[in-house]
Amino acid sequence: MNFQQLRSVREALRRNFNLTEVANTLYTSQPGVSRQIRELEDELGTTIFERAGKRLTGLTEPGKEIVKIIDRLLLEQENLKRAAHEFSIRDQGRLTIATTHTQARYALPVVVQAFRRRFPQVHLNLQQGSPQHIAEWVASGQADIGIATEGLSQDIRLSTFAGYRWSHVVVAPPGHPLLDRAQPTLEELGRYPLITYDTGLTGRSHIDEAFANAGIVPDIVLTAMDADVIKTYVVAGLGVGIIAAMAYDSGEDVKLRSLAADHLFASNMTRVAVRRGAYLRNFAISFIEMFAPHLDRQTITAQQEEGDAAVPRPEPVGA
Repeated sequence: MNFQQLRSVREALRRNFNLTEVANTLYTSQPGVSRQIRELEDELGTTIFERAGKRLTGLTEPGKEIVKIIDRLLLEQENLKRAAHEFSIRDQGRLTIATTHTQARYALPVVVQAFRRRFPQVHLNLQQGSPQHIAEWVASGQADIGIATEGLSQDIRLSTFAGYRWSHVVVAPPGHPLLDRAQPTLEELGRYPLITYDTGLTGRSHIDEAFANAGIVPDIVLTAMDADVIKTYVVAGLGVGIIAAMAYDSGEDVKLRSLAADHLFASNMTRVAVRRGAYLRNFAISFIEMFAPHLDRQTITAQQEEGDAAVPRPEPVGA
């Protein structure tokens, strides 16, 4: 048994049993991948994959359990490498953060600046995507840390931590009749075309829940992944915007005005996620502490094996 055999099995599952893609990922040939899998099955004395001819079509019942063990073995191999690097080159390396546009644009700049001052020899890589992509990148080891409001706490492959709470605001051009109301109701808001985030992004679920509970079907005429796009089309007159509070800056957004919406929509929790069981290097833990100061090293490392962290509710820092 060797690690190349284990990687072949893991990648076959990740690549939906497409051995050509597995071979490309592992920089080898398709026959080589097939041989590695067969040799492992022969050594274990059981089949891992169901087949139609030479094509893999799924996992056998034993295979479903075996791949879980393979994942743990490969994770521990990665942990060994990270632990060795921790002591040989303690504050050098690469840290990949997977996050949404909103977090990267509005919440992370101050944290990244502080991190770079403290760890100048660590190279940061910011990957932006949807919460579903973020969860997958962290769970597969393509990213070290994930930061998003939606979709992380439900993934059992991840350990998640409460980051900070934030609320939405309503934005409209100056002179819009809705701005005459200090605290507009959902009914009043629902009378206008709305522009907000795509489903599954930046607290959109709480927006949908509020309207559904009130029995109102809002006219959402446009959705986008980030607040900058939403604000652009609000300024263009296409509708009223609902965005994260941190995404509105009265000094920069001079063509817009905002109204608090915390009385309309439930508050949101941005979470930090890491791969469950993964070894976290010193600078990775420090990044999490900088982003969420109420978390500490002991809480972060203990949470890796205990489930979702029970942490105090932090004060809002924007959204």
